[in-house]
Amino acid sequence: MRAQDTAQSPPPGGAAPIPRDLPLLPLRGTVLFPHVILPILVGQEKSIRLVDEVVVGNRMLGVVALKDQETQDPRPDDLFPMGTAAVIAKMIKLPDGTISIMVQGLERIRLGQMTQTDPYFRATVVPLPDHEVRDQEVDALVLNLRRLFQQAVDLSPNLPAELAIVALNIDEGGMLADMITSNLNLSVEEKQAVLEITEIKPRLRRVTELLTRHLESLELSRQIQDQVKAGMDKSQREYYLREQLKAIQQELGEGDERTQEAEELRRRIDETPLSTEVREAALRELGRLARMPPAAAEYSVVRTYLEWLLDLPWLKGTEDRLDIAAAEQILNQDHYDLEKVKKRILEYLAVRKLKKDMKGPILCFVGPPGVGKTSLGHSIAAALGRKFIRISLGGIRDEAEIRGHRRTYVGALPGRIIQSIRKAGSNNPVFMLDEVDKIGADFRGDPSSALLEVLDPEQNTTFSDHYLELPFDLSRVMFIATANILDPIPAALRDRMEVLELPGYTDSEKLHIARRYLVQKQLEAHGLTAAQLTVTDDAIREIISSYTREAGVRNLEREIAAICRAVAKQVSEGRTDPVIVTAEDLHPLLGPIKFFSEVAERTAQPGVATGLAWTPTGGEIIFVEATKMPGKGNLILTGHLGEVMKESAQAALSAIRSRSRELDLAEDFFLKQDIHIHVPAAAIPKDGPSAGITMFTALLSLVTGRPVQSEVGMTGEITLRGQVLPVGGIKEKALAAKRAGLKAMALPERNAKDLEDIRDEVRQGLEFRFIRSVDQIPEMALVTEEALLPHDGR
Repeated sequence: MRAQDTAQSPPPGGAAPIPRDLPLLPLRGTVLFPHVILPILVGQEKSIRLVDEVVVGNRMLGVVALKDQETQDPRPDDLFPMGTAAVIAKMIKLPDGTISIMVQGLERIRLGQMTQTDPYFRATVVPLPDHEVRDQEVDALVLNLRRLFQQAVDLSPNLPAELAIVALNIDEGGMLADMITSNLNLSVEEKQAVLEITEIKPRLRRVTELLTRHLESLELSRQIQDQVKAGMDKSQREYYLREQLKAIQQELGEGDERTQEAEELRRRIDETPLSTEVREAALRELGRLARMPPAAAEYSVVRTYLEWLLDLPWLKGTEDRLDIAAAEQILNQDHYDLEKVKKRILEYLAVRKLKKDMKGPILCFVGPPGVGKTSLGHSIAAALGRKFIRISLGGIRDEAEIRGHRRTYVGALPGRIIQSIRKAGSNNPVFMLDEVDKIGADFRGDPSSALLEVLDPEQNTTFSDHYLELPFDLSRVMFIATANILDPIPAALRDRMEVLELPGYTDSEKLHIARRYLVQKQLEAHGLTAAQLTVTDDAIREIISSYTREAGVRNLEREIAAICRAVAKQVSEGRTDPVIVTAEDLHPLLGPIKFFSEVAERTAQPGVATGLAWTPTGGEIIFVEATKMPGKGNLILTGHLGEVMKESAQAALSAIRSRSRELDLAEDFFLKQDIHIHVPAAAIPKDGPSAGITMFTALLSLVTGRPVQSEVGMTGEITLRGQVLPVGGIKEKALAAKRAGLKAMALPERNAKDLEDIRDEVRQGLEFRFIRSVDQIPEMALVTEEALLPHDGR
């Protein structure tokens, strides 16, 4: 309930006695005083019901202010302990369902025990009527209060003059204090404090203090207005004096500071390479600047705009290094593998060599963290001989971050695209848009939509920033976006970019990268030399397999840095002999191993299968566990599974049940057994259809009693008819299988084409078993029945 304007009216004569139990109407934003009429807008359902019931009765209720004005669903302890008994004088139902009521305060009340909380509050109340005291002190306080209130009415534009007349006609000191308090611009807490003063003299003194403070604020406000007016008069006087000074300086052949600044800007406009349109705009703004007095508010705005125009490299760019062999050497020096990306950059250079006015490509590197997407941008800029700039788009939610603010806003600036171009000082840099998949959107606009113009070769030749309002040619810029996953990127934006996927590294590739780049980098970062510290290949392999589990090399670099810190400590303490770190030395340096293979141990029992999953950080292996217990045929699913994964489990169970006869299962097997499927780790959300074949295999292993082959990982979606459908992320899943030490990978037959993208090193030692139907699973994934038979020891 929100109060509207207050008004003063004498209390009605012959008012009925106040009941000892009243419904309570919470009031937000103000306080109702006795003898004051207050319009209130009632919108909450509970309060509307209260008003409807009160109107048909004695029309009396208690009005109590809320302690916290932001409370939407108040509780009894959210109300102040004192309020005002009131009567509803008028009620109007509005078209939107709300009610406007006019209430008149009667007496102060103190809240007692709450007798009802639903659907609205009711409580016992104790009326606290005023006991007027007339003595010399009260008369003096009343006279002083009237005088101060008259001054407040004269100074305040918000208080009507009639209020001063009303105050003169009120003889009771308590009523006068209440009327004045209700009309002052005070906080709810201050008004409530006055309401809770039941004695007349203390109430008059408190209101006098509040009114005196209010008068001081009004006096200060008037002084400020007078100073502003005087300042405006002073500015006009200074303007005339400056004009006279300008005329005198012209007669003497001298120029003022403003003229010198304008001439300096004009010289820069003449010397800076600009297009015709930009030059005309700069001269036009310079003419405006020359006509403005320096004290004008817009003077600094126009001057800043001109500086932005002159600082931007409209026609200034770097010369590309078109030596393909040298560029290839630079790329190979900085990054291992990534042949597809390197091939694309060299192809661009070759075409650029043949066609000088070629537009810059717009690439998007997609891959898990730590595979070198961002650092690759530095290498590309070095190979091309271009400037490199990077902005992070993660968490950006304001369109103005891309397009800038219009100059009508205070403190307006161009967007981050134009700011970065100015910083680079070149109109053809390598421009990296990092974390493009993490752009947000809210009421301030959608930055990804603003990027559509930036990343469209047909539109970015005339990119218009809101601040500049002039077309800037971005077609010569090589834009490189990076992302961990493609799905969050809007389809229209994804369509404008050439996507290059960067898969994770194999263990041998990580070893090569560590030996060639990471160890040397960390030695230099920690002030060590190769003569002081040597990390053997066995130690690096052990770190890769037992201390990290990632698609990239970021954590591998952290572990190497930890070794360097430990050795640096030893060197700083006086150690002089070289340190050689082997696999056996890792435990005291890095602690116990963090990861170990548990595939064989987990799948040794029937009902456990190893699946292969895709995650934003690369491929991972997951285990699907199934067990049975006496029950009524229920399917229990645990492990924080998404809706799609739950449906895959239902489909797998239905496919198993439809094959009960072929599996020699009793007809009532599934009617008397509950099936429980669990996917560790339970704290991590999981979803997607590719675990369907893994769930089917786990269930098949459970009902047949044949364990799943420990060296097989699998992926694929299944149908109710038992067909195995293709899935995505095969490259990442193959890498995960390789890292986990699996020997075979079962996958849909229609995914055979994806093996072309898998490197030979990953394929080596990994058998690919193609499945068309789930009926092939017993042969391909389960331990044979012969292997389960006990062997004769003779």
